[in-house]
Amino acid sequence: MKYIDDLRIGDVLMTGRHTFNTEEIKAFARRFDPQPFHLDEEAAAQSHFGALCASGWQTAAVWMRLLIDYRRAETDAMIARGEPVAVNGPALGFRDLKWQKPVYVGDVVDYKTVVTEVRFSNSRPDYGLMTTLTTGVNQNGVTVISFISTNFVERRPNSA
Repeated sequence: MKYIDDLRIGDVLMTGRHTFNTEEIKAFARRFDPQPFHLDEEAAAQSHFGALCASGWQTAAVWMRLLIDYRRAETDAMIARGEPVAVNGPALGFRDLKWQKPVYVGDVVDYKTVVTEVRFSNSRPDYGLMTTLTTGVNQNGVTVISFISTNFVERRPNSA
């Protein structure tokens, strides 16, 4: 992870891509969101969705997994280049979470995070606050999930 001092408004992280399949949609739903339109094709066909679709919570959980994988790869690359790595987190939360369109079986969702605000923390001078807008867009260019998040990111040593 870059230091907050090196982040700029408009920086983009292409977090990753995921294809949603029947088995994982049902497995997630059985465990965390057991509504009929996530579990059963016939029930889903009779619902307002018209077909089996992923839980919105699953679309968020997939993003989280991809983000962790992205950060791990970025950190490994920075270490391999001999660059220092900043501490990221904790997160302060999410706002404006929107599940804008259903995610159906076979949908491919690309997750992207854009830095929208960077500021230094008054209460924690060794850290700054990074606010981002994350979106998930399906293979048809339709946004299926979006949310804003803010989290602490370490400042460069001796820069506070």
